[in-house]
Amino acid sequence: MRQSLAPAAGVLSACLLMPLGAHAAPHPFTVDDLVRMQRVSDPALSPDGRTVVYTVRETDLPANRGRTDLWSLDLSTKGAQPRRLTTHPDSDSSAEWSADGREIYFLSSRSGSSQVWRLPANGGEAIQVTALPLDVGSFRLASNAGRIAVTLEVFADCSDLPCTVDRLKQTKDAKDSGEVYDRLFVRHWDTWADGRISQLFVMKLSNGVATEPVSVSKALDADVPSKPFGDATEYTFSPDGSKLVFSARLKGKSEPWSTNFDLYEVGADGSGLRNLTEDNPAWDTQPIYSRDGTQLAWRAMERAGFEADRFHIVLLDLKSGQRRALTKDWDRSVDAMAFANDGKTLYATTDHFGQHPLWSVDVKTGKPTMLTGPGRIESFSVGEKEIVLATSSLKSPAELQSLTIKGGDLRALPRMNEAALADIKFGEPEQFTFIGAEGATVYGHVMKPANYKPGTKYPVAFIIHGGPQGSFGNSWSYRWNPQTYAGAGYASVFIDFHGSTGYGQAFTDSISQDWGGKPLEDLQKGLEAALGKYDWLDSSRMCALGASYGGYMINWIAGNWAEPFKCLVNHDGVFDARGMAYSTEELWFTEWEQGGIAWEVPENVEKFNPVNHVAKWNKPMLIIHGTRDYRIPYAQGLSAFTALQRKGIPSRLLMFPDENHWVLKPNNSIRWHHEVEQWLNQWTGKSAE
Repeated sequence: MRQSLAPAAGVLSACLLMPLGAHAAPHPFTVDDLVRMQRVSDPALSPDGRTVVYTVRETDLPANRGRTDLWSLDLSTKGAQPRRLTTHPDSDSSAEWSADGREIYFLSSRSGSSQVWRLPANGGEAIQVTALPLDVGSFRLASNAGRIAVTLEVFADCSDLPCTVDRLKQTKDAKDSGEVYDRLFVRHWDTWADGRISQLFVMKLSNGVATEPVSVSKALDADVPSKPFGDATEYTFSPDGSKLVFSARLKGKSEPWSTNFDLYEVGADGSGLRNLTEDNPAWDTQPIYSRDGTQLAWRAMERAGFEADRFHIVLLDLKSGQRRALTKDWDRSVDAMAFANDGKTLYATTDHFGQHPLWSVDVKTGKPTMLTGPGRIESFSVGEKEIVLATSSLKSPAELQSLTIKGGDLRALPRMNEAALADIKFGEPEQFTFIGAEGATVYGHVMKPANYKPGTKYPVAFIIHGGPQGSFGNSWSYRWNPQTYAGAGYASVFIDFHGSTGYGQAFTDSISQDWGGKPLEDLQKGLEAALGKYDWLDSSRMCALGASYGGYMINWIAGNWAEPFKCLVNHDGVFDARGMAYSTEELWFTEWEQGGIAWEVPENVEKFNPVNHVAKWNKPMLIIHGTRDYRIPYAQGLSAFTALQRKGIPSRLLMFPDENHWVLKPNNSIRWHHEVEQWLNQWTGKSAE
């Protein structure tokens, strides 16, 4: 249940061609602005540290899709501006430098399927590196051994790739459409299983072209990388290119209720496969080598079956074999991480009191030091002298910054969205604290409307985050962005209730088996505190909104705390906890949150089950769901709508037959926002203003 677009080329060109000082009248931020933002991600520093390559996603509204290109920036030349490296109509992404810095390897669908390509760093035409009959899902380069690792979806019992191709064709040409399953997952996230698994292959490079692939994970019944969101951070080459280490969870019958990912080491030729973390029944992932090959670090959890357990860093000395938990005593869950070039420091990001900063962690002592301030470090790349960061906040989509390693000086790099945002009015956010459940200090945010005027009261969008182990902190979102409500004339309040991340693992743990308890109390006390502190919040015109766990909470609020609200918005929310337990795919989630299997702990399932309180529902509710949502199947949304209609409560159902747990297609996102704003306007009286 974790959840956690950019201007088309023509729009960007028009902005760049406007005369200096020629700006349109400032206007409040809207969903149309949101979908046209350029999404900056995945900075990758060149080996000499002089150039950064990164991915930029733009929106093609007529085609109703996002597309990505590679851009670069010369860091060594003062005043240098971003340079677009690729312009093909199909997407290019996942840039990785060759060891000598002369070429940039990347994924592209320009040949009709997803393959690896390479581009001369100093300019020239892209050259295809792989020409495989199947899509390449991800790749990694060996630093100095002329090899490349790729991941491909194959049938495990096939001896070669043509076998998989032929079997897919046979299925497509079959006259019947029946599918037979003998184990879970039959479907996962938004895809039905077809019998294929993702395997890790190694290919030799000859003059920059890849040769015959050899599967190095074939001996395991496991997806590499993991599904649905695994990527190339789950496997890595050793610095000499002779070995790989990858993370994998064995399937068998237990995959849907297991979080036991292990690290496996294997030779680049597929020999010598061994399990490095067999003693840990919980999650081990994201292996990284120090540059000199003497150390291997990874992220590890301790509690099996709990996807929101704290990730700490484990360090293995490859000379002595000594293994130690480097950050076991640091009460933060490590996200992305990378070694410094000298191997003496690890850089890592974590949630932290509503922010998501970058830290340095001393490899000898495990001592963490915060390096960045407010905002969210979305991704980063470490060089010899500086670290390039992609940083977002409640007032900015991700943009690049540079942090010097010695001195810690932070400087802004040219902003991709500067022209697009020049004439935008944003709402001003502010973080606040209050005393919540069990006397704990709880954090929240408020945001003023974009057209805020002192002395005026504004209707309130009370936004509840999903996860439930997540956070609505100081970061930018393309799905639930408070700035869209600020632009529509709403104030917003969002609370990091018990269960949120970044406040210590005990705080995160506290929501399990208590979904409708302490979190609801925090929401109640947080809203009361905000209304008492900020006189521009209109307590007589408030609507509550949430998705995933936030949608669950909307259903729970409807029967347990509906009084303050004029309306409710429920996106992909749990309506019946028992039905959810039997129809969701990742069973480890419901079984941990309920404290056991549904039929073994029925009292836990029913304790905070919204369906048991429908008799008390009386507030208008907008329900939104995607029919390809297999995490919280759409019957949950349809059931809530049925209850509302049968009770005669004003209600509206918006279904997206082509969306999953999220709304990803640009035009669907626009429709989503317009429907939500219309619903809020109708019930807060704002449409009559």
